[in-house]
Amino acid sequence: MANMFPHLFTPGKIGNLEIKNRICKAPQSSGMNNKDGTVSERAIRYYRDQAAGGTGMIIVEYAYVDDIGAKSAHCHLGISNDEHIPGLAWLAENIREMGAVPAIQIEHCGRQKFLGTQPIKAPSAIPWPKLYAQHGLEAVPQELTIPEIHEIVKCFGDAALRAKIAGFELVEIHGAHGYLLTNFFSPTTNHRTDMYGGTLENRCRIYFEIIEDVRKKVGPDFPVTIRLSGTDYEPDGFSIEDTIYLAKGLEARGIDAIDVSGGDHHTMIHQTSPMAIEVCHNVWAAEALKKELSIPIMASGSITLPEYAEDILSSGKGDFVVLGRPLWADPEWAKKAEEGRPEDIRPCIRCNEGCLERTFYNYKAVTCALNPVISREGELKIHPADTKKKVAVIGGGAAGMEAARVAKLRGHDVTIFEAQKKMGGLLNEAAAPEFKSDIRHFQKYLETQIQKLDIPVIHKMTTAADLGDFDAVISATGSTPVKPKIPGADKAIAMDALEAINNTNKVGKKVVVIGGGLVGTETALDLAENGHSVTVVEMLPQIMNDVAATDFMVYSERIAKTDMKALTNTRLEEVTDTGVLVSNKKQGTFALDADTVILALGFRSCQDLYQELKAAGKEVYLVGDAVKPGKIMDAIHTAYRVSVKL
Repeated sequence: MANMFPHLFTPGKIGNLEIKNRICKAPQSSGMNNKDGTVSERAIRYYRDQAAGGTGMIIVEYAYVDDIGAKSAHCHLGISNDEHIPGLAWLAENIREMGAVPAIQIEHCGRQKFLGTQPIKAPSAIPWPKLYAQHGLEAVPQELTIPEIHEIVKCFGDAALRAKIAGFELVEIHGAHGYLLTNFFSPTTNHRTDMYGGTLENRCRIYFEIIEDVRKKVGPDFPVTIRLSGTDYEPDGFSIEDTIYLAKGLEARGIDAIDVSGGDHHTMIHQTSPMAIEVCHNVWAAEALKKELSIPIMASGSITLPEYAEDILSSGKGDFVVLGRPLWADPEWAKKAEEGRPEDIRPCIRCNEGCLERTFYNYKAVTCALNPVISREGELKIHPADTKKKVAVIGGGAAGMEAARVAKLRGHDVTIFEAQKKMGGLLNEAAAPEFKSDIRHFQKYLETQIQKLDIPVIHKMTTAADLGDFDAVISATGSTPVKPKIPGADKAIAMDALEAINNTNKVGKKVVVIGGGLVGTETALDLAENGHSVTVVEMLPQIMNDVAATDFMVYSERIAKTDMKALTNTRLEEVTDTGVLVSNKKQGTFALDADTVILALGFRSCQDLYQELKAAGKEVYLVGDAVKPGKIMDAIHTAYRVSVKL
């Protein structure tokens, strides 16, 4: 049923290389390689799964080109010396065996490192303070000398040749995202006055020298691409017009395709955009380059669903699509789209929890909030259960539906009990703000899987007496808002955040939100963007303390465009008929007028049924918020791991 997405599943060519479809896996650091940069067996398992899912070309994560200062991240893949070739050859062959074209990206980090160590060299002695400050480093790199630049150019060429020898069928040069080459290209990071700085031509020079050296070493017919940021989104950075100039120069020197992304690690929301940023975020830049060049253009950036990808190709905005996080959420993205069942694709919600927040930023191998198997390939696969059981799942939220899905796939006889009239649990409230609409796709996916697996759902409040015939029970009973023991908290003016989200028509014009965590912030921001006057009261020194870094960036920008206010280091003392009394050290106790007071003071787990069943000796398990209130990642991972072993 490939005709559902005809452009997506038409073969395409880059140079003389034919690719079976227009889907490429983006090069993303995995943290799964050995410390010396050699390929690990864990990385092999990961890439085999990625390649088996129907994707046309796998561009292996960036590999550092020299042993001096190019390495950027923990367990970073290397291509800097011939000792790396045996493992790289092993990797390329495994990708090819699974049906995809093996490609690899080569890179030098420049000033941008995630290792917590001092950056060594960059075009100019300009620091990257956002990361290094937390390690107590000044983060001022040394300015590269011209002989050192020439050596780096040579290293790129040598690395490309190693890729060809190892059996990769295409090599991509990393010229984007704030790494070394963009350190030369961007006026933000290049203050040189010699032949590598100043004019646009000079800032492009190292790119041109690298492609010339690479082409000389790999030959005229070996496919070579480059990844560029359409813009770095820096206030004093480079523009799309600058990038078009660079791309034209690269085309003239023999580059075979341009892979278009955007941003750098200062402007991460444009590079790895969270759900509060529009989908297909950098496709505009691919479209701009396609109008000016004759070589293939590869579009990337939050292309989460097949219909988005098909539209990009059919409307001529790009010749290929490059998917990163969507292929972590579902490595079979391409296979399911080609088979005409996009509803079975587990859609990336761009939460950045598993791939960045809890893993990469903490020197761990990446995973995915929605797909616990990533980085655990071969360990957590769904296999038929040794003993088939009759299983009751209590709760039809994210954790309950995931637990039921996996248990059913293992062959168990599963029934879901859900007290509410509709499924989804807290996903319904989480997806309510328009800037979190990605979650709606995931909720629909889960509900679709329950329907397609013919898992019965009984809508009733469940008691222990209802569960006597079941061999095992999975308690996904979730959590409930904390009810504070604050004078006046039960007044008609007050409601909890869930009530506010579900009854926005009852929320007054002037609102005070008590609690500036994730739920409080998102509720307040949604109301502020919809015309309410909102003040957030938070006891801690800042709001958004439990918000992912990329969400923090984009929420801060969005908040700045509203009149939403935040009072930090401030405590709620009382809810009154006309607002609240709050206090802090600076102002003492004072009143805030409000039409509505929203209490966003956290959640507590609902474990009563679990404890009753456990005391009765029933085989019973806790998953999701019933274990501990958390995020979607916690719900999915706990549910999957219980059911995959049940």
